[in-house]
Amino acid sequence: MSNGSSITQFILLAFADMRELQLLHFWLFLGIYLSAFLGNGLIITTIACDHHLHTPMYFLLLNLSVLDLGCFSTTVPIAMANSLWNTRAISYSGCAAQVFFFVFLMSAEYIFLTIMAYDRYVAICKPLHYGTLLGSRACVHMAAAAWGSGFLNAVLQTSNTFSIPLCQVNAVDQFFCEILHILKLSCSDAYLREAGLLVFILCLAFGCFVFIVVSYVQIFRAVLRIPSEQGRHKVFSTCLPHLAVVSMFVSTAIFAYVKPPSISSPSLDFVVAVLYSVVPPAVNPLIYSMRNKELKDVLRKLMTGIFSEAA
Repeated sequence: MSNGSSITQFILLAFADMRELQLLHFWLFLGIYLSAFLGNGLIITTIACDHHLHTPMYFLLLNLSVLDLGCFSTTVPIAMANSLWNTRAISYSGCAAQVFFFVFLMSAEYIFLTIMAYDRYVAICKPLHYGTLLGSRACVHMAAAAWGSGFLNAVLQTSNTFSIPLCQVNAVDQFFCEILHILKLSCSDAYLREAGLLVFILCLAFGCFVFIVVSYVQIFRAVLRIPSEQGRHKVFSTCLPHLAVVSMFVSTAIFAYVKPPSISSPSLDFVVAVLYSVVPPAVNPLIYSMRNKELKDVLRKLMTGIFSEAA
């Protein structure tokens, strides 16, 4: 195929060849999807319904949960449908839409994780200036910047990816349309052009990562100066969940994009893609709710009220 215009569909990677294993993957992904949908939905509902949680930290967490739901819904339902109906095809326009929304939501989520690190830094290291630096207007502006940056990145990445000529077959060695695997179908000169944009994006991502690391270095230095063990525990209970999410998200995504070609394989690429695109949205609600007493208390009251009215 000489160019992308002659391609009407892409063939995605099958989870398995055996019908029984395909159905097993469907039920497994369905369970994960429903759990992620329920967990993130409860966080969104709890924060939206209780005015005590209308603070910058929970406002950012609400946005993160919305992004998790969107990112999860971009890739998993199509993979589930392919496993259930024993198909592997996705249309050209459907693949482009999947790339756009996946990049958009993942980019915005990463920026929100960076903003959340800044929120924790200000709250712990500059508490007297918290209301000034992270007021409601500042939070709205940062949220708008995160969504807008993610949208701009998605437009750039999608337009560049699907404007290059494709010289190989239309089989994508991944369970969703991932840019790196689409680039493998392109001509060598076009691949280098798109790779330059990817390097630029990776540099920006690395800059955000450095900002997060520096923020937490300052946070832990401040925590060690807190005389009360209870005070240190309270700080850690709000910081460790965010740090765990960032570590899992960044480490798997970086490995997916910079791992040496010599160790690349379809099975490894599949596992890494699941780790950075499926696992974080599924476990984020669990990570944040388990160590957040305030969120758990409000959720418990909300559920108690719902069951009381039902009875």
